Amino acid sequence: MTYKVIGLMSGSSLDGLDIVFAELVFDGKKWQYEILVADCLPYSDDWINKLQNATRLNAYDYMLLHADYGHYLGQQVNQFIETNNLHYKVSLIASHGHTTFHDPSKKMTAQLGDGAAIAAITQLPVVSDLRALDVAFGGQGAPIVPIGEKWLLGDHAFFLNLGGIANISFNNDAEYLAFDVCPANRVLNMLSANAGKIFDEGGQMAASGNINQALFDQLNELDYYRQPFPKSLANDFGTNIVYPMIKKSGCSVPDALRTMTEHIAFQIKKSVEELITRQPAQNKSLLATGGGAHNQFLIEKLREHLSSINIDVVIPDVQLINYKEALVMAFIGVLRWRQENNILHTVTGASRDSIGGALWIGQQA
Repeated sequence: MTYKVIGLMSGSSLDGLDIVFAELVFDGKKWQYEILVADCLPYSDDWINKLQNATRLNAYDYMLLHADYGHYLGQQVNQFIETNNLHYKVSLIASHGHTTFHDPSKKMTAQLGDGAAIAAITQLPVVSDLRALDVAFGGQGAPIVPIGEKWLLGDHAFFLNLGGIANISFNNDAEYLAFDVCPANRVLNMLSANAGKIFDEGGQMAASGNINQALFDQLNELDYYRQPFPKSLANDFGTNIVYPMIKKSGCSVPDALRTMTEHIAFQIKKSVEELITRQPAQNKSLLATGGGAHNQFLIEKLREHLSSINIDVVIPDVQLINYKEALVMAFIGVLRWRQENNILHTVTGASRDSIGGALWIGQQA
C-alpha cells in the first residue's frame, strides 16, 4: 500500500515551518519511505512574535490565533503544492501544529493550528492534535517521533533529535523508550541573539568561549534531571528557567554558549548511560538529527562525551537531519488514517498505546 502525504512540523526553535511531501509504502511486513520534496518556510517576524507570545493571550485571542494560524498553514500547503506541481498527488496532510501549553500532570496539551482550518483551505483530509489522546490516557504526549524511528529508521540503538528541546529514543527489543533530555537550540538561539545573531553558526562562538563551572554545575542540579523517565519538557523550562539562570550568571555570550553546549552534551551522555544501565544496547550507534546536528561544535562535544562509553554518533544526509520530524508527522498521519496505533505508551507513560489525532475531511462527499 502506497501513501503520498504532506507532513508539517513547527518546532520550539521557531526557525520556520518544515514541510515534507513523502511516499510511504507498506508491503505487509515493513515500511519504507522516500522524501520526494521538502522545504523549510521561514516565519516572518510577525509570526515569530505571535507564536512566542501566544501563551500570554486571553482565551478569546488565543482561539483567534489558533484559527488564524490554521488558515496560514493551509495557505502554506497550497503554495507548496503549487510550487512543486503536486496537484492531485497529495492524499493526506498531517500537521503537528505549534506547541504552546503542555502540562501532562493535568492531562493537558495544546498546539496552535486548527486542523479544520487547514482542511477547509486545502480541501484535503487533515490529521491534527496528534498528542492529545496520549495525554488523556495519562501519558506525557511526548516524544511522539519514536513511532517513526522504530518503523522507518530502526537500524540504530539510539535516536537523538537536537531541536528546540533535545530528546532521545532507545531502540531495543524489550521496550522502546524515549524522553526529553534538556533544552537545546531554543536556549542557544536566545543566547546568540544577545550577540546580534539568529543562531551560532557551526557553534563558532561557543567554541571561542570558556566553561563557567559554577553555572555548569548549577544547570546540572535542576530537578528535572533527577526525575525518572518517561518525562517531557515544556518550552518554558528553557525560556523561563534555564535562560534566566544563564543571564543571571553574568557570562559573556561566548562563555554562556560554551557552558550551555557542554551542558547539553553532558545531559545526553547521562541519559544514554541511564538507558544502557537499564538494558545493554544491541549496537553502539546514535543517529543525530534536527537543527543542532548542523552545530559542528556541539557534535564534537557530544562525540567526546559518548566516546567514553563507546557510542558512535552518526550524522545522516542533510535532508533527514532537517526534515525527520516532518517526515514522522506524515507517518503518524498515515497510521491514524489506517486506524493503527501511532503513539507508544512505553515512551510516553500512558496507560496503553493509542491511535492519536483528529481527522478533518476537507473534500466534499
